[in-house]
Amino acid sequence: MPALLPPPRTGAARLLDPEHLTRVEDGERLHALLWRPGPGWRMVSSAVLGGGIAERAWVLNAQVAHGYRRTDPARHLAGLARAAGARGPGVGLMTAADVSAHGRARDGGAEAVATAGISVRGWAAAPQECTTGAVPPGTVNIVVALPVALSDAALVNAVMTATEAKVQALLDAGLDCSGTPTDAVCVAARAPRDGADVQAFAGPRSEWGARLARAVHRAVGAALPAVAHP
Repeated sequence: MPALLPPPRTGAARLLDPEHLTRVEDGERLHALLWRPGPGWRMVSSAVLGGGIAERAWVLNAQVAHGYRRTDPARHLAGLARAAGARGPGVGLMTAADVSAHGRARDGGAEAVATAGISVRGWAAAPQECTTGAVPPGTVNIVVALPVALSDAALVNAVMTATEAKVQALLDAGLDCSGTPTDAVCVAARAPRDGADVQAFAGPRSEWGARLARAVHRAVGAALPAVAHP
């Protein structure tokens, strides 16, 4: 497993501050984003590695080659994370998009980082039957961090809100789609502490859901290829 090498880190500290990693795999130079917030975070994710709701210590968004053929993506992502020094349980997402061209945004304490590969896209409610074959990892990946604790229901609500904001960004960019077949999302919130408030809602009209939506909308818009914008 080739080592992932982070460049020197510069700039002001952020809540969601991923490292930019590079590796050479099958003769191709590929990129990844690794966020290591450490303990004290609960995450909800649809990712192939570390999906569901649980405490997680890191999030990896790894670029893979177009025409990806491995049948063990979770194992692949776990190996890449270990090679980069990530420890403990984490979340792993993958995409064929160049993750070095990611978009990021902040709104009132909510932060989002998005990567967008849209060559394989369409509507969620497609008129034809879905095929059973493997779909290319084009993928819009979204990672969100909130500085507050969310209930389980609010975590699920946050995923819904992030997805709505993603679709809004795609439509605002003039794209005729609701996403790609392999889109993934990860929302990270603080783990509840004794005596601390736990947010019960994260819909788009709630305080933190509205902030999340605006951050995701801007991050996805910034991540979309320039040709996507009218």
